[in-house]
Amino acid sequence: MAEAEKEPKAVSDKEKKEKKEKKAAAEAMETKEKKEKKEKKEKRAAEPEEGKKKKPKVEEPVVEAKKEKKEKKEKKANKEEKADKEEKAEEAAAVTTEKEEKKEKKDKKEEDELSEEDKALQEQMELLVTRCSDPEPELRKAALNSMISEIRTSTSSMTSVPKPLKFLRTHYAPLKEVHAAASDSETKTLLADVLSVLAMTKSEQGKHESLDYRLLGSQDDVGSWGHEYVRHLAAEIGEEYNERLAAAEKAEEAKAEGTAEADAAPLKKAEDLLPLILEHMVPFFISHNSEAEAIDLLMEVGQLDALVAHVDKTNCKRICLYLGQVANYVPEPEDAQVLSVAVAAFRKLGQYPEALKMAVRLQQEPLIEEILGACEDPLIKKQMAYFLARQGLRPEAEEELERIMDGAHLTEHYLELARDLDVLEPKAPEDVYKSHLERRGSSSSHVDSARQNLAATFVNAFLNVGFGTDKLMLDENSKWLYKNKEHGMMSAAASLGAILCWDVDGGLTQIDKYLYSTDNHIKAGALLSVGVLNCGVRNECDPALALLSEYVEQKHPNNIKMGALLGLGLAYAGTKKEEVLELLMPVVADLDTPLEVVAITSLALGLVFTGSCHDDISQALMTALMERPQESLQKESLTRFICVGVGLLYLGRQQEVELTLELAKAVPGAVGEYCVLTLETCAYAGTGNVLKVQKLMAMAGEHAPKEEEAEAEAAAPAPAPARAGAAPAAPPSKEAPSLEKQAVATFGIGLVAMGEELGCDMTARTYLHLFQYCDPPVRRAVPLGLALLSTSSPMKNTVIDTISKMTHDLDQEVAISAIISLGLVAGGTNNAKVASSLRSLATYYAKEPGLLFAVRLAQGLVHAGKGLVTLSPFNPDRTLLHPVALAALTSVMHLSLDFKGLVLGKYHFLLYLLVAAMRPRMLVTLDTGFVETRNIRVATVLETRIVFCMHSKSPSYLAAPRDSAACASHCVLTIFKRHHCVM
Repeated sequence: MAEAEKEPKAVSDKEKKEKKEKKAAAEAMETKEKKEKKEKKEKRAAEPEEGKKKKPKVEEPVVEAKKEKKEKKEKKANKEEKADKEEKAEEAAAVTTEKEEKKEKKDKKEEDELSEEDKALQEQMELLVTRCSDPEPELRKAALNSMISEIRTSTSSMTSVPKPLKFLRTHYAPLKEVHAAASDSETKTLLADVLSVLAMTKSEQGKHESLDYRLLGSQDDVGSWGHEYVRHLAAEIGEEYNERLAAAEKAEEAKAEGTAEADAAPLKKAEDLLPLILEHMVPFFISHNSEAEAIDLLMEVGQLDALVAHVDKTNCKRICLYLGQVANYVPEPEDAQVLSVAVAAFRKLGQYPEALKMAVRLQQEPLIEEILGACEDPLIKKQMAYFLARQGLRPEAEEELERIMDGAHLTEHYLELARDLDVLEPKAPEDVYKSHLERRGSSSSHVDSARQNLAATFVNAFLNVGFGTDKLMLDENSKWLYKNKEHGMMSAAASLGAILCWDVDGGLTQIDKYLYSTDNHIKAGALLSVGVLNCGVRNECDPALALLSEYVEQKHPNNIKMGALLGLGLAYAGTKKEEVLELLMPVVADLDTPLEVVAITSLALGLVFTGSCHDDISQALMTALMERPQESLQKESLTRFICVGVGLLYLGRQQEVELTLELAKAVPGAVGEYCVLTLETCAYAGTGNVLKVQKLMAMAGEHAPKEEEAEAEAAAPAPAPARAGAAPAAPPSKEAPSLEKQAVATFGIGLVAMGEELGCDMTARTYLHLFQYCDPPVRRAVPLGLALLSTSSPMKNTVIDTISKMTHDLDQEVAISAIISLGLVAGGTNNAKVASSLRSLATYYAKEPGLLFAVRLAQGLVHAGKGLVTLSPFNPDRTLLHPVALAALTSVMHLSLDFKGLVLGKYHFLLYLLVAAMRPRMLVTLDTGFVETRNIRVATVLETRIVFCMHSKSPSYLAAPRDSAACASHCVLTIFKRHHCVM
């Protein structure tokens, strides 16, 4: 067995040896061949040039053979390609044939399935089509009249495809030929009417055959062909009108350039379509309750003014409601035109309160004054005066109306409301804090007492705003003012203005003693309190101007100047008072004025001239930005308020900002970028402009270059070690620059989108993505943007929950912004959920004085006015925007971007800007003798709405039906059953 195993092994070794020898021989042959080839190559290279020239002649047959081979290959490829194309064409033809066969089968099947009645109708239609080409005129006319009668009867209710149209569709082309060959004008007109209806289902895309045949046919009684036909015709008219306008413009340009063709066909005029639209189609839509379609058609052809002629009592409400909504979605200046038509419609029917509401949206003061003067009913006039007082407007009027618009009755009504609700008793900050519910450790008493006293000052001011009493400042035995240090005393003294707000006559006597204080901080605060006291109301004596003007003109310490300047801005916010302009312009123009004073002056000018587009002020402020050293502007955080002052001048004015925007682009560095974005966001605030929102989103989504991030991280200071029991310290992160354009772009998204409800919801979802993926400056501004979307509207639970999560962010800047935003969202509502959340945050941040200050401030905002005021810049149905309230909120947003540097520094007095946004929420009822009866709170969930009612003999004017119903159901006095309301 062993020998048998060894024998195959020896054989296999022998085979391996033979294979190796063969392989070696093959390699030797290959090496030899390579060597020969190399030698031949070198030999060729060494040959003389003459030999090279002779070489092509030797190889000529080879080249020709290659060419022939290439040509054969190309011919073969072309042949194959041609065969493929033919094959594809055959396949396409087969598919087409198959489709046609299927269609024929389907038609045949449908024909087989037709009832006897349908078959008779089909045969009748075919007979009528045949007779349309009959040489006898009477037969043609009779056939067309029968055809028209059948079509009109079937299209009166378009619940399905009308049978006559279905049977005539196949005869559309022959009928077109008959029309082209017809000579009889009457027959041709009737046939054009039929073809116009048939073209609705048969004509090609882009060809307006339905309209073309309608213009050739009889234009009378368009609606007899059915609503669907008129709607289709309206769509074609819109396209045709725009095409004719474009063709006319193109022809004019060619004529101006000298390139017009001499033999060109005459152009069709767009105006030729107007008679059909204005005389037939619009009346049809109006009479059939399709006002929206009539408005759309008139807007398409630029004839919306013609709508007023069709407005009556039955359709006025629907028309104006649609116009009011459309104005939110059209670009300027079309939005102003739409609102102007609504004003004209209301005035035509004598509905002056509603017309006034639209005029306020237009921001045209001469029109407001005209409407107020046109009204003859004294009760309606008083109603409108209350409405204008709510909006902060005061046109020229009678003395009694002027007193109402000045807000002379505001304090009286507000205190009466508080008395009825039993909230007149003053409250202390501890009533808001409820410290006994907060869980704190034994070491929680070691806090920055001066800062917490300052926080209590603001809470006390916001909590008791407008009530005239409190437990800290106005108590005779209280020394609270002196428990604050240095600049804290300024805010403490200024809090008197908030507590006594709107009561000018009674408040000045209590503030007067502080104006003579020897302490500059107290004196500055007293000056500011005079301005806060006059905020939102006007007095014929102008006490604010008389008291504050001398401190602006003379040389005083900066803090006194700033108190007087901001006081003037708050006292005359939105009034556009020329005396204030003459007083403040020299301060801005003087290059020796300290930058902080210039910043406060700019803000004051912006508040007083909000939305005025004042060229002199904007140029002066832009000059201040250009002439001052850029280094000092960029280092000083207050520089942002110069930009804000310019922005407020163009608040909501959209394209009117363009010229100033170009000037701002000339300002170099970060200041210029900040100014450009501030101008743009303010100009489009509350407009819902989608293009601006998209632009700002793209800007917020940009990421800083890695090199800049590395430099910022290297320059950022190391975080302080966390104390035991304190909130977790923020990780090392780059400090936000003093002027960060991305932050402005971020909350600017909310500022622009806040005017439209659907846009608000979409923006809120977008903010979640920005917060998750963007850079720190964007994350810090996201809560502020969310606050703008739902200020004083805590019923949006998603917003509250989102912001509550941000309050625990590791970045303290984000946490502070979120805490302040939480206070703004629930501002003046006493919302229990937010109040509980803030108490928890007070415990969480007990060892962080800066964050605890923000929490206390937010608590004061939630309980502002004991729940009787609102911070929202909108009226309850979100149709009207209060410009001064929006200006104040915008300023606070910019202030919050540097909360640590400004509010936690020495500029916390700027928080009194919020008083300009605070307005009472109440219902005031008055009888026909203009005697105040009672102030009744409207019973809505966690919210009090303000409605001004006038009981009168006629119930025909209803500006806000929803609130009118609320008034009727909750009014205690039932003597007067008929009344009307306006927001």
